[in-house]
Amino acid sequence: MWQKKDNTMVKEFEFKDFKSALEFANKVGAAAEKMNHHPMIALMWGKVKVVLTTHSAGKVTKKDQDLAKIIDKL
Repeated sequence: MWQKKDNTMVKEFEFKDFKSALEFANKVGAAAEKMNHHPMIALMWGKVKVVLTTHSAGKVTKKDQDLAKIIDKL
């Protein structure tokens, strides 16, 4: 579940190993690039943390919510 924190949406995904986490992070990056909307992606062993916000608006917007839905389907 995405959590609202300050002016962001945050979710952490867990994986069995670094390789799986890296593959997921790359998929998130590709989806974000298609939308021209770039989240913060933190990659750790077996975990990927994604933070969404629209910097120009200073808050979460529909663009963030749309990208979150896409990420959840990956």
